Amino acid sequence: MPTVLLSLLADVPRRTARLLRSVGLAIVAFAAAVAILQPAHATKWGRDYFPNLTVQDQDGRRLNFYDDVLHGKIVVISFIYTTCRDICPLVTARLAQVQEKLGDAVGRDVFFVSISVDPERDTPERLKAHADAFGAGAGWKFITGDVEIIRQVRHKLGERSKSLGEHRNEILIGNDATGEWMHESAFGDLNILALTITKMDPARRRQMATARTGIDTARVVPESTIAPGQALFVRACAACHTIGNGRRVGPDLKDIAIRRERDWLNRYITAPATLRASGDATALALANEFRSVRMPTLGLSENDVGDVLKYIALESAKSEVGGKASLKRAKATERLTSAPHH
Repeated sequence: MPTVLLSLLADVPRRTARLLRSVGLAIVAFAAAVAILQPAHATKWGRDYFPNLTVQDQDGRRLNFYDDVLHGKIVVISFIYTTCRDICPLVTARLAQVQEKLGDAVGRDVFFVSISVDPERDTPERLKAHADAFGAGAGWKFITGDVEIIRQVRHKLGERSKSLGEHRNEILIGNDATGEWMHESAFGDLNILALTITKMDPARRRQMATARTGIDTARVVPESTIAPGQALFVRACAACHTIGNGRRVGPDLKDIAIRRERDWLNRYITAPATLRASGDATALALANEFRSVRMPTLGLSENDVGDVLKYIALESAKSEVGGKASLKRAKATERLTSAPHH
């Protein structure tokens, strides 16, 4: 804060001084924000900041990091490693959902970049298998390379953790052409995240403000407006599972209340690591069958689990009518919807 302003603060009543301090800090914060959002030529971001060192993608192609990965592009960057079985795969799975929401824009207007924080083990071949497991399209690069080069790339992108377990699980969204960069979470509302990514293009921002076309708030249904079980499923489960549409990176959950006992489901969903550690045969079989993503601890309460299971049972019941299977499904749904919360 300028010295003149500080001297003025000393001569005014305490309440006014507090107000002026707040105004001064707000001005500084606003100036910093404006500086971040200035066009690229007015900031430090760009060719003179990002390394242009040689890296490799999942297909073994050698790329110059700035020229081939960032230059002139809108990018969504995440940091992963293929042996992670907890948060990393969930981030990738949720980004795969965003990829679906953005459709043809990925690879044309927007590019996804997942950078390994374990380049010694994450060879192009391993990254290729990882990318395929999550359905990554042509507009999604998985990056590895020399350890020191990857360290420099990570450092410039703000990922400076000293161990694998400490690495950032935020995503970084940037527009190299305008110099706009921001951190986001992959665990928020994915409709809003897709909208945020789209709005990194100034032309799309203007288009949305005037014509209300494309991915727009008119089409976005905030997760907070839907039923609790559905909202929880969308946020915690849908990245890895479907209900009746086949496997994703985890099993199809259609009729799960028929196929598994309620008590087992409650224990597995609330504390999967504990159940695996106990030697539970079903939990271990699932871990062996679905190796890309190990069921993580989601922090759901028993009430949350009940809401999710009710939603899954109701969605399962919609797919068929008549027959013994539907009778079983109806009974399971009735049992779940009538079960009291604890």
